[in-house]
This record gives sequence, structure tokens and C-alpha cells, in this order.
Amino acid sequence: MKALYSFLAVIVLILIATLGVNVANMSSVFGIIVPYLAFVVFVGGFVYRVIKWGKSPVPFRIPTTCGQQKSLPWIKQSKIENPTSALGVIVRMALEILFFRSLFRNTKTELKEGPYGPQLAYGSAKWLWFGSLVFHWSFLIIVIRHLRLFIEPVPFFVQMLDGLDGMLQIGLPPIYLTDLFFVVAVTFLFLRRILIPRVKYISLPADYFPLFMIFSIAVSGILMRYFYKVDIIAIKEFAIGLAQFHPVIPQGIGVIFYVHIFLVSVLFAYFPLSKLMHMGGIFLSPTRNMISNNRMVRHINPWNPVLEVHTYEHYEDEFREKMKKVGLPVEKE
Repeated sequence: MKALYSFLAVIVLILIATLGVNVANMSSVFGIIVPYLAFVVFVGGFVYRVIKWGKSPVPFRIPTTCGQQKSLPWIKQSKIENPTSALGVIVRMALEILFFRSLFRNTKTELKEGPYGPQLAYGSAKWLWFGSLVFHWSFLIIVIRHLRLFIEPVPFFVQMLDGLDGMLQIGLPPIYLTDLFFVVAVTFLFLRRILIPRVKYISLPADYFPLFMIFSIAVSGILMRYFYKVDIIAIKEFAIGLAQFHPVIPQGIGVIFYVHIFLVSVLFAYFPLSKLMHMGGIFLSPTRNMISNNRMVRHINPWNPVLEVHTYEHYEDEFREKMKKVGLPVEKE
């Protein structure tokens, strides 16, 4: 039911855009006002969440480590797993952000029948790592490819990436590899959530909704490119107008384009409110972006209040006469 609610929500969004453009003739609303509002919400929400996380106090070094710490000279240190330098942290973060290093080492647990009954066994979970890697890299390449619609002249690196992505040209327009990889990866991540009982049990509508949104955006984009052909010149004119804050609504683009851009806008606006903010949060994770030097440098909690310490010297000055009367030894007469 949780997946069904998210699916119905996406269907409602598609119907809103379709009826709004076809029936109510609100092309300017879905083509100009909604994208601008979504962009403001995305940037504002993203900055707010990052600043809020950045202000979270972390008084002590709390890195997660799974390697040998720097110790005696004859003990080999794990400089990436347990870094004691800024370079080690940068390498560790780069491997995590670009290649999902911790997810690569993820394992799954399951009960298997053994000679003495069910036994807990650990197995590899590389398919999750591979599917996530394909999904995120395909998403990134697709976003970069779309820059050709917003920039004129098109940068060289965008042209080169576009050519590499469409190198398996079969007719016109060329088939992009990332389009295929992206749809397959999203489908895999969705099926994983509904077919694995443990994952299905902990999944919420907020986990399914982005998957349905992203899948719908991908399908609408593929339909525009390969089946319901749209005027790419008009779309580029529209995109450049949005980027330069001189929006225009060209004629004859087609309702599927407005559905596509409306779904993208909703996803952008939803981004700062959802788990998708891990894109910004990964850079601020204190368990990963800190140097592990707790044994090398003394860290003092900046929150420690300044307390007036009542030393023994002060104590004796206060109670010296009484101590003498009861026969207690004192340092000063």
C-alpha cells in the first residue's frame, strides 16, 4: 500500500500537468512560474539544510574507522581507512562520494540451513552497490547532457560527453546509453524494495515517491526523444529563456514536455525536504570528514563551562581554625 500511495501521487501530478495545459491552457504556469518556484525552493531549502547541518556542533573527533590507526613506526597504518592527514580524508571522501566505497563493502545477513539447524550467514551485497553506482552516474551524465539546452555555445566537454553517451548510434536520434542504464537502475532499486521482505518492511512512502518521480521523468524524456518527437529548437529557446530570466513559451512544444518539466520541478522542490539531501549531507558527515588524531592531539570540549574550583588551599583557609580545634593537621599555622 505504501508503494501504491506514492504511485497514485505521481499519477495525480501527471494528470494535473496534462489537464492544466490541455484544458485550462496554463502553459505559462507550468512552463515558467512552477519551474522558477521550484528552483527557489530547491536552492533555498538546500542552502538552509546545509547551513543548519554546518552549525551542528561537533566538539570531538568522531570518525568511523575500520583500519589500523597511526601508532608505532613498525605498525603499518591504514592511511585511507584511518587518516591522520587532510590528504587522507580527501581521498577517503572522494572514494566514498564517487565510488560508494562503504557500500561496496556492505554485506547481507540471512538464515541458511546448516547441519545443526538454521545458521546466520553473511553474503555479498555487491548488486546494491553496482545498481546505486549505475543510477547515480547515469543521473549525473544525463544532467550534464541537458546543459546543451541551457548554454549557447555548447561547452566542449558537454559535446564530448554527449558523443560518448550516444556512440552506439542506431538511426536518428542516437540512442543514449545512460537512458537505458538509468531506467534499468531505477527499476532495480524499486524491485529491491518490494521483493526483499526486510527492505520492504522498513520502506516508507517517502522512499517510493522519489523512485516513481525519477522513473516518470525518465520515461517522459525517453518518449519525447524517441517516440513523440518535439521541436528541439523550440525547447532550447525555452530553456535559454528560463536561464536568462527572459522566459518565452514557444508554440507547438506538446503537452508531454510540460508533464516532463512539471515532474522535474516537483522533484526539485521536494529535494530539500527528503532523503535525497544525502547529496549535500555526505560532505558534512562528521564520521567521515574528520581526521582521526584523537591520540595525537588533545581535544577540549568548547562547551565546558568555566567552574570555580574550590582547592584544598582555599578549603583550609576557610576552615583552618575549626580543623585545629578538632585536631586535624593543617599545612599552614
